[in-house]
Amino acid sequence: MLGTKRKVRIETERLTLRPPIHGDYRAWSSLRRDSTNFLTPWEPTWAADHLTRKAFTNRVYWAQRSIANGSALPLFLVRREDQALVGGITLDNIRRGPAQAGTTGYWVGEPFARQGYMREALQAVVHHAFTVLDLSRLEAGCLPENAPSRRLLEQCGYKYEGVAQSYLQINGRWRNHVLYANLRHDRRGKTDVG
Repeated sequence: MLGTKRKVRIETERLTLRPPIHGDYRAWSSLRRDSTNFLTPWEPTWAADHLTRKAFTNRVYWAQRSIANGSALPLFLVRREDQALVGGITLDNIRRGPAQAGTTGYWVGEPFARQGYMREALQAVVHHAFTVLDLSRLEAGCLPENAPSRRLLEQCGYKYEGVAQSYLQINGRWRNHVLYANLRHDRRGKTDVG
């Protein structure tokens, strides 16, 4: 099973979702650098060495270990038509046993925002998580004012569950997050009353 997990590759209509490789460094650092103002309001403060090759190399090794041990599935979104790096999506904090759950997080480069790429990727990851990884619950959180992210989650089957106070440090300060979940067998809002 570990051998197949290491070779995770998900194809969608326009994208290939695959783990990061060392050769992605230039595309990744350029996209993140060019999208800094677009990304930083929504992300934890970047470390001083965030865009360095060494930090990226550590990210690649973390991705390889996480996939091998089943604790996370970090993937890059690569546009098939020209191999452009579009963004990233991670199914993280995978919990087995009674929970069978994981947490979804994602980012898209500014030039590729609002073009449906992340919706395509998130739908594919949800399908993979439920059918291949046999997870039962996928969680996600975002800042309350991040309307595009909230819309994306709702379009991909996530439902609002509440607010987590001071959930994450974003852009240098503790911020509340709205929490969403996507359930493989979702009966919320349904009844058997006929």
